[in-house]
Amino acid sequence: MRPGPVWEFQTSPTPTDTPTAAEATQSLLSWLPFAVPKWAAQLLASLFVVILALVTARLVVLVLGRRIAQRFRRPSVTRTILRGIRVGVFLFALFTIMGIYGLSISDIGLSVAVFSAVVGVVIAPIVGSFISGVFLLADQPYEIGDMIELADRNQRGFVEDITLRHTKVFTLDNTFLVIPNGTMRDRDVINYSAEDPRTRLSLDVLVTYESDIDEARTLIEQAARSVDNVIEGGPNIRVGGARYPAAPTAYIESFADHGVNLRLRYWVTEPYKLLAARSKVQTNVWSQLDDADVEIAYPHSHLYFDETSGEMQVSVAERGAETLAGGQSPDAQLSDDDADYRED
Repeated sequence: MRPGPVWEFQTSPTPTDTPTAAEATQSLLSWLPFAVPKWAAQLLASLFVVILALVTARLVVLVLGRRIAQRFRRPSVTRTILRGIRVGVFLFALFTIMGIYGLSISDIGLSVAVFSAVVGVVIAPIVGSFISGVFLLADQPYEIGDMIELADRNQRGFVEDITLRHTKVFTLDNTFLVIPNGTMRDRDVINYSAEDPRTRLSLDVLVTYESDIDEARTLIEQAARSVDNVIEGGPNIRVGGARYPAAPTAYIESFADHGVNLRLRYWVTEPYKLLAARSKVQTNVWSQLDDADVEIAYPHSHLYFDETSGEMQVSVAERGAETLAGGQSPDAQLSDDDADYRED
């Protein structure tokens, strides 16, 4: 029986221990006339990692920022992705610093009870805000730069920033609102500039039945057209599947108890000047109707009495002969008509 081939295996040499970052730093500073302690070497290495992380994060944002913005075309998503890149770079730097000090993730632990308490008390709301932020970015109810109104607070402002935790709103009163995304999703938010910044307003004018209704409608429409940021006319404005006239239009809304209610509808180009536009329109309407054959109605009542209205008995009891503070009797202060009435 012939023996088979014999293969010779050589064991690889045992690798030498890799020097740590602190040791490498000490070796780099060996030219100094004094010995660098280990803690100082670790501190210098950590500072170097932090500076390198800052520079790397800035370079990555400069290189990829424009491409990400062109890819998504949404400022909120772009900022969120760039924040994620920065967080990733800083997390890598943190793990590197932990390695410098000889730590690992397994060395950082908490007991089950403490961890559960932290999750239940601290982390749960934060995680809820992050999840709500993800839904906000996905649903797109508003975007950075949009003008919104918080219906429950009756407050308007511009969206300054959207993060995974909160939404920052710059109000028209020159103040900031920082609202957690967890509560933001439960609010009624009115977006004035999501698709089209043009906003339609309405104004009710009650005129008397004796007024010239056609003239009143014409004057009210002219009053709205003379305001700067009110759309004077043009193609119809599409809202959903409907189209509405762009020019100011006065309709007969109803025949009310005290007059005819005319409803003016007009479009404003700038949503952050709604109050100013409404005030100017109302001022012009007042000026136009003041010189016309149109009277603004107001609630008033007329009382009529005739023979069918019934009768009411009125009697005045005689008072004693006591004198008043001025020394006069009660009869002396009565007028002639009152005295005749008492005699009757």
